[in-house]
Amino acid sequence: MIVTIDGPAGAGKSSVARALAAELGFDFLDTGAMYRSVAWLALESQVSWDDSDHVVSLVSQMDLDLDENRVILNGEDVSQAIRDPQVGKVIHNVADNQRVREQLVQLQRRIAAGKNMVTEGRDQGSVAFPDAECKIFLTASPEERARRRAAQLAGQGTTVSWQDVLVQQNDRDERDRCRPIGGLEPAEDAIQFSTDGMSVEQVVESLKTLVRSRISNHP
Repeated sequence: MIVTIDGPAGAGKSSVARALAAELGFDFLDTGAMYRSVAWLALESQVSWDDSDHVVSLVSQMDLDLDENRVILNGEDVSQAIRDPQVGKVIHNVADNQRVREQLVQLQRRIAAGKNMVTEGRDQGSVAFPDAECKIFLTASPEERARRRAAQLAGQGTTVSWQDVLVQQNDRDERDRCRPIGGLEPAEDAIQFSTDGMSVEQVVESLKTLVRSRISNHP
């Protein structure tokens, strides 16, 4: 069974999806980490974003291992490195590359094949897994999302005002919505769920009930 959790940055997708997977005994797939890994590798390799072919080649060349808590790229633990704000500023160059998206979507499907999986991203229910049995679209107000992201960065030792995060976030939201492939929008059959004013634990409990109701009807 596939459970997809999509939504904009700061809606709580990663924390909720990871915790929900643990509660259900499912595997967890952080697709955002996959795009961030490509972006980080491009930065480290000093690849020009104008060289689309080179960017695409990075995907086929990289050895990516995603476990419950770490991201290992070509033998190196990049779990924290890929969360650097500089990676966030350039990730659209990866996400907007149709050929990169196609390769990563195929990789996501191979990873999830035959498994019970909670997968999170921006196009999981609409593009990567259109036949998923349970699709959820998490939302939150822009201000709430910006505060969460600023707090997350502060916890990692990076101080950025939530107002600055909000400006970058709004720009990214607009790019994500306008992306011709894998644009940020809920699948037609997704359940939209607002996380404003809720803790991760509260959201997980609500979604766990929802998913279990789907499991009971899943052949």
